[in-house]
Amino acid sequence: MRRAASAPGPVEHGFPHLATVRAAIPALLRRLPADGLRPYAVPLSPADAAFTAADDLHLGAHRVASAVVAALGLPDARMVVAFRSMPEAATVELAAGPEYFIEVNDRFRTHRRDLAAALAHEVTHVLLHRLGLRFPLTADDEILTDTAAAYLGIGWLLLDAYREDRLGSQKLGYLTPEEFGYVLGKRGLLLGEDLSAWFTSPQAYEAYVRGRALAERDLRRAPLAAADRAERRRYLRDRAAGTAAPGAGYRFERRGGQLQVGFCCPVCEQRLRLPVAGPLRARCGLCRTVLDCDT
Repeated sequence: MRRAASAPGPVEHGFPHLATVRAAIPALLRRLPADGLRPYAVPLSPADAAFTAADDLHLGAHRVASAVVAALGLPDARMVVAFRSMPEAATVELAAGPEYFIEVNDRFRTHRRDLAAALAHEVTHVLLHRLGLRFPLTADDEILTDTAAAYLGIGWLLLDAYREDRLGSQKLGYLTPEEFGYVLGKRGLLLGEDLSAWFTSPQAYEAYVRGRALAERDLRRAPLAAADRAERRRYLRDRAAGTAAPGAGYRFERRGGQLQVGFCCPVCEQRLRLPVAGPLRARCGLCRTVLDCDT
């Protein structure tokens, strides 16, 4: 059984799970077919996720669930959606299939705008189960699930479910709002996508902007040619010493007499290794992004 919970109390902010998120993205891409994100290039639309008071409760819930299933390329997985009183937002029973049973919190009977968000996390568990991908620790596995949902085009719903006002707050999923924005920003870098116009929650939009800004700053990490001046100065000092300073996003090693630098692709976080040989262009073997570097 997997669970997705609404976070009680104050909403956590910032990037406390960033290392796990950065490990999750290449782990996911390595398990996808050779065409990578191409089948997921069109995110689940707001229209497909819409579930209003005018819809029949069960027919509407199954329609939204079917849209989420289709968005993740699971046409042969039939979802049965039931409502009950429970502390979690939703749960899914992972069995052999083809039928998967999802229970969602009774509050979604009336708070319908966020039903698709709750389903997004659970259906992503189904996809990862079929891909045979999981992290050993349960907490890390939930971060992997939210990361995969956002990276594959349905997790923007989880971010849009985040709201705060003087009366209280709501957040679905295990990533912070900014971390959801970061993963969506990474997806945007790869696909040329900007989902900012889709957010109905002002707080979600602001978190998306902050997270995307961090994703864009990854494009300016040394040894990329676009690294800012301070990054470049630090890199040159470390290169001369042949060792990376604490906190640097790269490391040096010598192989067969050749000094090499290892760093992560700014788009997919796959680990790369290049010779220390000045300006050069490299292609990431995982996401196929061409990178201008100055090693």
